[in-house]
Amino acid sequence: MRKLTRRTALLATGAVLGAYGARALGPLNPGLEGVALAPATPEGWLNDASNLSSTPIHRHVILREDPGEALVAQLRAELAEARADGRPVTVNAARHSMGGQSIPRDGHAISFDNGLVEADTAARTYRVHAGARWVRVIAALDPLGLSPMVMQSNNDFGVAATFSVNAHGWPVPHGPMGATVRSVRMLLPDGELITASPMENADLFGAAMGGYGLVGIITELEVEAAPNLRLEPTHTIHKAEDFAPAFIAAVTDPAVDMAYGRLNVDRARFFNEALLVAYRPAADQSDLPAAEGSGLVSQAAARLYRAQLGNEGMKRFRWAIETGIGARAASGPVTRNSLINEPVATLDDRDPARTDILHEYFVAPERFAEFLDLCRAVIPESYQEMLNVTLRYVGANPDAWLSYAPGPRIAAVMSFSQEMTSRAEADMARLTVAMIDGITAIGGSYYLPYRPHADLLQFRRAYPRTGDFAMLKRRIDPALTLRNALWDNYIGYT
Repeated sequence: MRKLTRRTALLATGAVLGAYGARALGPLNPGLEGVALAPATPEGWLNDASNLSSTPIHRHVILREDPGEALVAQLRAELAEARADGRPVTVNAARHSMGGQSIPRDGHAISFDNGLVEADTAARTYRVHAGARWVRVIAALDPLGLSPMVMQSNNDFGVAATFSVNAHGWPVPHGPMGATVRSVRMLLPDGELITASPMENADLFGAAMGGYGLVGIITELEVEAAPNLRLEPTHTIHKAEDFAPAFIAAVTDPAVDMAYGRLNVDRARFFNEALLVAYRPAADQSDLPAAEGSGLVSQAAARLYRAQLGNEGMKRFRWAIETGIGARAASGPVTRNSLINEPVATLDDRDPARTDILHEYFVAPERFAEFLDLCRAVIPESYQEMLNVTLRYVGANPDAWLSYAPGPRIAAVMSFSQEMTSRAEADMARLTVAMIDGITAIGGSYYLPYRPHADLLQFRRAYPRTGDFAMLKRRIDPALTLRNALWDNYIGYT
């Protein structure tokens, strides 16, 4: 049993104030279980994708310069002023995090907005501005017959943000996107501009990969590309307990370029079946069409996705579509770039009374059946609306200091629709704490960009190199100028 302190009690129960207390969510009446959380973000505050992280800031600066002397000069000025006044600094692109990990409380929030991409077709690499969104990368690489080697399955995230949260995607058998980064240019908290790579300043590179911007401000990256290909999918249905071996067989097949899985989410047969989708190169690789964006099929899928809310019959119907007529309709060839050229905004329900909350858990393939048992025991006991779970493969990533994949892992990306109420926030916290207890008990981990409901012991158990990270951080940033909610709530206590 975990030792209960005032702080861990607040985090573990997810008492309605979440990570920041009453200042973050606005005044609440604790006697009203269903009281709505105020999602509005007034001037002088910033929020993130959860709409539950409204945080006061000193100022918000948007920088659009190319990575060069002008950009570095502006960043040094912000760092110097913040350090002199004892204020924190955080750099972000789109703030897709869900627990304030991209917002500096009472500090300098810097947003990058630049699309610079320079490809080296001979080396199959590209130089990219830290703030460029993946949609810009795809647009630049696609005419050259190239594709990002690894990125998320959506295109509206920032490239340096992907590296900084150690995100992964569908391409196999790779590790996270950070494993495909050759080097980064990074401004340290004292204003020194360095190059970091697996060979040069390797400690800083490993700490920055998944370091949530706490090590330095990345200005540009050199990243590996892959050939763009015309791919053809195969769809197979499995008992959920049989998914892991089938998935590993697929991702280790040299002919498979991308793969993912899904589980059914209706409560009557919760997590009983799995769909495995594997993409292999088509025989015809001539005249590849330009990468497409959102189309009618994606928009129709989004409407079906939203129709599941509060409707178990619709969840069963969606699963039948995905494993039946939908699988047959999606059996034609598609380019690699078109598969990943989809904004996450397509799925936005735009309902002010609800918010989309993600969970993500990482489990060794040989323990996947235990993970299923955990989910069946915990998730249906809550009243959260689970809409989807996608299963991805993540190769071992020992180089990242805050790694969730010391060995090969199956990642389960879960999507919930949560009411914007204190009651729902507390229920989600209970669910999350139970899931993290269960996943760490079987040697797994959880993903850090989401709601900060874990307690300190859970965090340290899932990320055993936290102490090493904190020591390096304090050595290069004794004033703690680069700071965010992840440091304030977790790492700073190490």
